[in-house]
Amino acid sequence: MNSNEKGFNTICTHYGELIDTQFKGAISPIYLSTSYAFDGVDEKRYPRYFNTPNQQALSKKIAKLEHAESGLIFGSGMAAISTSLFAFLQQGDHIILQRNLYGGTINLVIEEFKRFGIEHTFVDAKNGNGFEEYIKSNTKVIYIETPSNPLLTVTDIASVTKLAKKHGLMTMIDNTFASPVNQNPILLGVDIVIHSATKYLGGHSDILAGAVVSTEENMQRIFKMAINFGGSLSDFTVWMLERSIKTLGLRVRQQNENAMALAQWLSQHEDVAQVYYPGLESHPDHAVASQQMKAYGGMLSFELKENIDSSLFQKKLQLIKSSMSLAGVESTILSPTLTSHALLTEEERYHQGIRNGLLRFSLGIEEAEDLIEDIEQALRVVKNQQYSVPT
Repeated sequence: MNSNEKGFNTICTHYGELIDTQFKGAISPIYLSTSYAFDGVDEKRYPRYFNTPNQQALSKKIAKLEHAESGLIFGSGMAAISTSLFAFLQQGDHIILQRNLYGGTINLVIEEFKRFGIEHTFVDAKNGNGFEEYIKSNTKVIYIETPSNPLLTVTDIASVTKLAKKHGLMTMIDNTFASPVNQNPILLGVDIVIHSATKYLGGHSDILAGAVVSTEENMQRIFKMAINFGGSLSDFTVWMLERSIKTLGLRVRQQNENAMALAQWLSQHEDVAQVYYPGLESHPDHAVASQQMKAYGGMLSFELKENIDSSLFQKKLQLIKSSMSLAGVESTILSPTLTSHALLTEEERYHQGIRNGLLRFSLGIEEAEDLIEDIEQALRVVKNQQYSVPT
């Protein structure tokens, strides 16, 4: 399909699909073979080489959605992150990372980089000026995540890429929270874009996957590392991910609307101490988010007032699920200190501004009014239990 003049939903639905030439089915056929011919063929296929028919077709779709030349899909988001980092870093190199990152990424850097002789610096910066003072003669990569997990801080992507190009550095971004619907970092100068495809790309809480897109040259370097690391994805999961991406635009736009509605409502609620959502004008990064994002995403975080037990509150929710992951069609809530950032020390979480009472709220596609009603009933139950006096 020629996608040059096609819209986002059309690309999601049709680009990179496999044609069922035998039975003319409406969806891509699935090729589950792990053994392909080697003699008399143009390409020797093997699942660990990321080149089965389903793997290749889906990689093209994701790359097109992110305005990239090429891409690869992985068995998890962390497989995508670790493979990309190690493809461009070696002993003696230095990397600068934004401090507000996914906990798994931080743990990878802290636990593994020292063993490989790779230096790192975490910085509290949200624009190029903030990163520049940490550049060293051996710096090779600047790594960012925006909006960040879980506080939804927003980094000025264009200013970071401008700085990186000035110093000849590679830029990588975790674009999971935004998704290709809301933000396309390559159009802002980023070299490598990474996704936990488990989240919005998958969107149904039933697969684990990762994705990386970039130029053909960069992806060849990542590919050489990937076949040694072995982080490939089964073709059944690849097929399920392609199915999910068909509705990516529809799902995320509804999640955007719900997040904005709930962020505005929570910010006015008497029992809520703080709301973190870049779509709110009160958010310190609202102006930057408005410049580089098409919409503000389906994620927000909030803190209840200290007199309300946040753990009990989660248990009393009936519609919103207390769940480990995010970005499914169902709304979920969790405590980052017990899940996504549990591997960090309390001091490391404190440096990121992650307090024990923080709740990360992933908006699904339900009616916003039903989500509000669920939160209201949970708060009533918690307050009644906390403040009732035995007779």
